[in-house]
Amino acid sequence: MRYLLLFTLLQLAQVGYSQTDNYIVSPKKGDPVITVGGAGAFIQGFTNQAIQLAVDALPPEGGTVQMGAGTYRIMAPVRLRSNVTLIGQGDQTILKRIDGYRSAFTIDADYGELKVTVADASGFDVGMSIQITDEPNSDCWDVSTAVITDIVDNTLYFDTHLIRDYVHSKNGMVTNAGSCVAVMNVHDVNMANFVVDGNKDKNDLLDGCNGGGIAILRSKNVTVENVQVKDFNGEGITWQITENVTIRKCEISGCTNMGLHPGTGSPNSVIEGNKSHDNRVGLFICWRVHHSVVKDNQFYHNREHGISTGHKDTDVLFEKNHIYNNGSDGVILRNEDEKNSPHRNTFKDNIVENNGQVQGGYGFYINGKPTEVALINNVIRDTGKGTQKAAVYVTTDTPEIKNENNTMSGHPKGDVVYEKKAKR
Repeated sequence: MRYLLLFTLLQLAQVGYSQTDNYIVSPKKGDPVITVGGAGAFIQGFTNQAIQLAVDALPPEGGTVQMGAGTYRIMAPVRLRSNVTLIGQGDQTILKRIDGYRSAFTIDADYGELKVTVADASGFDVGMSIQITDEPNSDCWDVSTAVITDIVDNTLYFDTHLIRDYVHSKNGMVTNAGSCVAVMNVHDVNMANFVVDGNKDKNDLLDGCNGGGIAILRSKNVTVENVQVKDFNGEGITWQITENVTIRKCEISGCTNMGLHPGTGSPNSVIEGNKSHDNRVGLFICWRVHHSVVKDNQFYHNREHGISTGHKDTDVLFEKNHIYNNGSDGVILRNEDEKNSPHRNTFKDNIVENNGQVQGGYGFYINGKPTEVALINNVIRDTGKGTQKAAVYVTTDTPEIKNENNTMSGHPKGDVVYEKKAKR
């Protein structure tokens, strides 16, 4: 009976389907399509559970979930499978995080456990995402995330083993922070045409290595296109331990941490045609992001840097980006030793202007020992109050950079400045 129902659902989902033409990501011809949302959808409902039901109903070879217009209540991330495409109706399809809840846990939560006992479980619910931390284990790969599978009295049971020992007396805490969409341990996944609303004022901070508005982990061949991520208490789009991830024509704004965060070994990333603004950092390139392209983007009005890159982030082309009005530097190459510096990065045909709006800064701030860094045909200028103090700041122990056909103007400290260490 179950398989007959599934077969009928997939057949019906393909009848009368009309493809919109305002995105490049689209269903493959002949793929099954399941619609989700209001009246007329084959799966009706405006929750992450409704979207997940559609994803899980697709056959093993994949297909498309098409979300209708409406605001979907997200209490846990929609987990996408391999060969699945998730498409909405542009700004009419909104995935919004529910309000946050937190409680201290009262018994140590140990490595490998699938439960935690909290002081007050009244705000948690089965199917809700959780994040487990204590003071020594509160960021990056020390944080555990999971989804609640059962609640008995004040004990939460969940679906993913804890990855650290968490001590209740060291501010041990469980919150219901979580991603809106998660792509984990899969391949060939596409997303397009929807909005992620993080509801940040009513949510706890979600760690950026394990989650974000959209979180892509240990996956390859993933495209996110024409998606808006806004007001997320954490990172807009994060991808870690990935290959061949493309982020195109997206807008990321109002996030408390990084707007875009590729890292932890993510080669062959393509970041093209996006707007990242009013976040902490517009684009934070983390460890071992290499052989990638950052092109035709706008990074502006971020509290710190427009672009930050560093540890083993090599062989990246930054071309035709507009980087402006950020709080500190337009572009910073973080301080690393010779073996770990961001070598062979090329910045070509970019406009970098009027940065340093909050704390003063530079167009380019180049630290450490990167070799074969090239600045070619860029416009680097300050047309305002001189907050961008120099076009290019280079520490004196940095190898020579290639400075070719750049146009620099309006900087109070001059065009290219060499100093031992910047005075901030």
